[in-house]
Parts: sequence; structure tokens; C-alpha cells
Amino acid sequence: MKTPLPFRVLSKIAALSLAAAFSLPAAAQSAGDNIVNVGWFHLYTDDSSQTLMRTFPGSAPFAGSSASVGNADTLGIAFTHFFTDNFALTADLGIPPKFHLDGGGSLAGLGEIGTAKQWSPALIAKWYFGDKTSKLRPFVGLGATRVWYSDVQLSRSLQNQVTVPFGVVGGSASAELSSSWAPVYNVGLTYNIDAKWSLGFSLAYIPLDTDAYITGRNSAGTVVSRFQTNLTLDPYVTFLSLGYKF
Repeated sequence: MKTPLPFRVLSKIAALSLAAAFSLPAAAQSAGDNIVNVGWFHLYTDDSSQTLMRTFPGSAPFAGSSASVGNADTLGIAFTHFFTDNFALTADLGIPPKFHLDGGGSLAGLGEIGTAKQWSPALIAKWYFGDKTSKLRPFVGLGATRVWYSDVQLSRSLQNQVTVPFGVVGGSASAELSSSWAPVYNVGLTYNIDAKWSLGFSLAYIPLDTDAYITGRNSAGTVVSRFQTNLTLDPYVTFLSLGYKF
């Protein structure tokens, strides 16, 4: 059966409208725009550690000891402001990821020896390639982050390791991790879906290490031992996100 004329006209109008929508330039980022991205941070650590050193009583290495830091995932939030069509500043935030520390070498038999949450808000200056009508915009960035740690917990097995050899049974041990500033090297791209929404992917590298200080105590709280080591994390951080412009 032949399609009635009104429906043929409507179908042609719809087809032309769809073609026009795809042919319009994307309303991408431009000077004055603000964009919020929400997504997933994955932190892959290129880690290493120094030998655990006893600093009290006396001074001696814990022979053959090492540790490794596992990868982590968390929710990420980024706020970007465009000062020009190509230059922007991004604040990276998110829920602090929880890292797990496993014993290695002579400490391998202890399994997981500790956990800690890492806080690392970053401020990154970015240069976007292309122009404000580009659908796909690669970028490069350079910034800095302030890193500190909270909720540092040691396993019972490690607490025993740093207290029992000094005549303490059922003692306790705590740890502190040093804070630091670190540079952030960043590359990525943004795909503009429409005038408001976009998809983003980026990769950042952060050369980062921290000093760990462990203190063993008896039941009265008297210090019976002190240890320290240095942990290198050097995380590579990927960020897959959905952005909204306002």
C-alpha cells in the first residue's frame, strides 16, 4: 500500500532534522564554562620499599624485609573552569581510596600487614587542543597534589612482630605515614556528546613516596620499639567520567 502523502512529508522532515543534528558542530567547552565530572578513579601503584629498619632499641635492619602496596579504586569528582577556549584549571577530588599493604621477603608470611586511606586533592592546569566546536578534545596537563594519610591500621601479626621480640606479649603498635607535595602529569581526552554532556578519560602519573614510622608499646603504653621504612607508590591514575557543563 502506498504511504499517504502527509506521512511521507513527515518522514522526510524527520530524516532531514536528524541529519542536520549530526552535522551541527558540537557545543564544546569555551571560555567561562564550568564542568563537573563524576566517575571512577583506578590507582595502579608502581611500588617498591626499603628494608624495615629498627631505630630503637639500638639500630639494625629487619633482614630481607619488604612490602608491597596494592591497587585501589574509588569515586572521583573533578571541577573544571575554562579561562579561555583552550586553557582550563581542574580541581580533582574524591573519596579517599583505601590501600592494602602486604608483607614481602622475610615478612611475606604475615600476609596483609596494614591498611591506610590516602587523601590527595590535586589542582591541574590543562591545555585543550582543537577549538570550542570540536567533539573530541585531547588535552595535556601539569599540576600538584598534597598527599596525606588517615585511618592507618596495622595487622595483629605485624604488631606482634614489633613487640614480642622485645619481651612484650599482647602489646600494640601504631604507624604514621608522612605527608608530602607531589607533581601530577596528566593526559586525556573529552568527547562532547551534546551542548551539556560529555565523556572523559584521563591518565595521570604521580611520583610519590612516603616514610612509615612504626611504634611498638606494652600494655602500659610504654614504647618498647621503633621502626621505619620508605614506601614508593608512584601511582598511575586513570579517570573515566561523565561530565556536565553549566
